[in-house]
Amino acid sequence: MATTTPLTPSDQRRKPPPLPADALWWALCAAAALGLAGCSSLGPHRVWGTAAGAGYLAAALLASRGRSPRTAGAVAVTGAVLLPLLWLLAVDRAQLEVRVVARSAGLLLTEGTPYLQRPVVPEDFNPYLPGMAVFGLPEAVAGPGPLTDPRLWMGAAFLGAFALALPAGSRSAPLRWIAACPLVALPLAVGGVDLPVAGLMCLGLALAGQGRAGAAGLALGAAAALKWTAWPAIPVALALLAAASRSAGRPADRGEGRRPADRAAARCGLVALLTAAALVLPAALRDPGAFRAHVVDFPLGLTDAVSSAASPLPGHLLATHVPGGRTLALLLLGVSALLIALSLLLRPPATTAEAAARLALGLLLAIAFMPASRFGYLVHPLVLAVWAALRETPGRTLFLRVRKQVSR
Repeated sequence: MATTTPLTPSDQRRKPPPLPADALWWALCAAAALGLAGCSSLGPHRVWGTAAGAGYLAAALLASRGRSPRTAGAVAVTGAVLLPLLWLLAVDRAQLEVRVVARSAGLLLTEGTPYLQRPVVPEDFNPYLPGMAVFGLPEAVAGPGPLTDPRLWMGAAFLGAFALALPAGSRSAPLRWIAACPLVALPLAVGGVDLPVAGLMCLGLALAGQGRAGAAGLALGAAAALKWTAWPAIPVALALLAAASRSAGRPADRGEGRRPADRAAARCGLVALLTAAALVLPAALRDPGAFRAHVVDFPLGLTDAVSSAASPLPGHLLATHVPGGRTLALLLLGVSALLIALSLLLRPPATTAEAAARLALGLLLAIAFMPASRFGYLVHPLVLAVWAALRETPGRTLFLRVRKQVSR
């Protein structure tokens, strides 16, 4: 007779791999920042590239001289985030997204919808869901100023959510590293709407991994009310909750069937949908035509105005240079989404790290095949991948086959 016994000793806890923090890493960051400063046509990006390049070079010099990663990281954060942010706030310069969010908040207060009724040029469009306007409310209420700038509130939301998603007691170094990483430091300084979405997705998966289905639904629902890119996180979290609940209460052991797993996943999904609906539907129903034009047609390239999200990724190249390429890109986008969905059904993630990795892969494929996309969107899979590596979750439960002699 054979039985299986789960083994989860403390020494099986997977320690996260060390984050790159040596001189070579900071030198590569400096090269990327200075390259952007030399190539970008956007003033805020040039300011960031110059300041960040100097900060990264200083961090590389300190690391090469044996200074601690903490010191080098603090110098990198100062040069890549704090100095360019303070300068851009002082001269009132920001990326276009910041102005879009601020305008959408003003429209929400005065018109009940964050969307212009008749957008004409790309700058008129607001491709974000209504929840994003929340970050512009301080400026809409108190007026423009350094403390009401939407990028401050978006950055604070990201850092706060990402910190809460990390294990307690090990947050300082990961926060310092992620803030200094060029793909994150740039939107922290010039303004980026993707950061709070990424942070809330990590928080939602962390809460789901802890079995807190309702709290996970709130975090994921809030993320889903900001951008469409957060919606894939909901089925990933549901699969994680279902897999964890079923492994904790197997039918053979407790005779409860799949009801606990179904209840946890259903509660998370219901809370997420209700939260997103409460934040999205009022503005969407106020003017359904404007809602569709801004958040559906414009991102898919179905309007006369062309989105500025035109990085040379596969979907954009297909849509631009291949006859019928837009349809092909959308088809590839749908196929990749179907494959990720099948993977969740056939092999659901067993840990939060696996769930984050699966979501990162799905978003990476979506970013690659969207007809209108930009390199900055890669912050989503980057943050999820880093967070997955940092999670100190127990490894997969191991099962030993114990052979017992049964006397006849």
